[in-house]
Amino acid sequence: MRRVLTVTRSTRRAVLVQVHSRRSRDGEDLAELRELVGAAGFVPVAVVEAVRRVPAARFFLGVGKVEELRARVAAVGASAVVFSHELRPVQQYKLERALGCRVLERREVILEIFAQRARTYEGKLQVELAHLSHQATRLVRGWTHLERQRGGIGLRGGPGEQQLESDRRQLHVRLRRTRARLEKVRERRAQSRARRRASAVPVVSLVGYTNAGKSTLFNCLTGARVRVANQYFATLDPTLRKYFPHPELSVVLVDTVGFVRDLPPELVAAFRATLEETLEADLLLHVIDVNDPRHLERIGYVREFLEHIGAAAIPRLLVCNKIDLLPWPRAAPPPASGVGSECGVQVSAVTGAGLKELAARVSGMLRGAAVSPDGHGSAGRRAAPVSL
Repeated sequence: MRRVLTVTRSTRRAVLVQVHSRRSRDGEDLAELRELVGAAGFVPVAVVEAVRRVPAARFFLGVGKVEELRARVAAVGASAVVFSHELRPVQQYKLERALGCRVLERREVILEIFAQRARTYEGKLQVELAHLSHQATRLVRGWTHLERQRGGIGLRGGPGEQQLESDRRQLHVRLRRTRARLEKVRERRAQSRARRRASAVPVVSLVGYTNAGKSTLFNCLTGARVRVANQYFATLDPTLRKYFPHPELSVVLVDTVGFVRDLPPELVAAFRATLEETLEADLLLHVIDVNDPRHLERIGYVREFLEHIGAAAIPRLLVCNKIDLLPWPRAAPPPASGVGSECGVQVSAVTGAGLKELAARVSGMLRGAAVSPDGHGSAGRRAAPVSL
């Protein structure tokens, strides 16, 4: 069974590999990969770029590019190579043997970040399930220890059982146990949601791309002390607090984990219990960073993810955050960025600008006095939970 990478001071230098399908260079994707690698505790020390129409069967890269990559790894003393693309298990194994260091995919970096950030029992269980689910797809016959045979009296599986089969069986046992524990957590969350529904307390959930300022806004609105940092996935475990958008209206505000492009499906499935908090919300506050040059594209990513988990029908309000960092005055309309009328509220979670307007919009939508900027119906319309 492949082990989960443990980050130490001796394993923190990484070479990034960005493969382009055509001659154009997407610097933004590479910049996001740098952010992810840094958030996982690595120091990006070099970048190797390649152009390929079709991935090579053996190494994904061509033989010449692999030689270049090996020389770069040796020159900078890197102990890990991070690919921006998904690799087949055999390709990953052969690259590790050729380069003499660990080879990681983008999704494995995201899994590593989640593993480092999980603090609660539920969060740790969800990350463990995601890791186990990912490992189940990476068991290949390339590792030398998988070539050994097991045998002898009293050993389950009988003489001649391959180590691969033993690893697979043990992994499936751990998967079943972890799923059973998470199901108990899910039942407790369902009971808490049932009590909130019985007391008619509205639920408002903060959603958005990672590092959009959701946790800072959450702290500002509720007085909580959720950890905030200018990095990807600074917040992992969901937090619930009371929020009073109106003196006569009390709601439960939920701070959720941020989304990212191509979020690993193992994480989506493992975080089912957490995502159900979003599915059961009466209103979603879609927080965006208006300073992000790709905020329009990332609005699309979040919408696609919400549709994927079955939350597309929940009313949404687009909250344009970090206006204090913009070069134009707040009183002026947003620049021609394409947000247009969808920018329901402009706020600054740092200075507090726009929070009164946000409270009024939230109160109005929950009382059925407004329609979300995304064109959905009045508040209170719930999405039917789907299988994640």
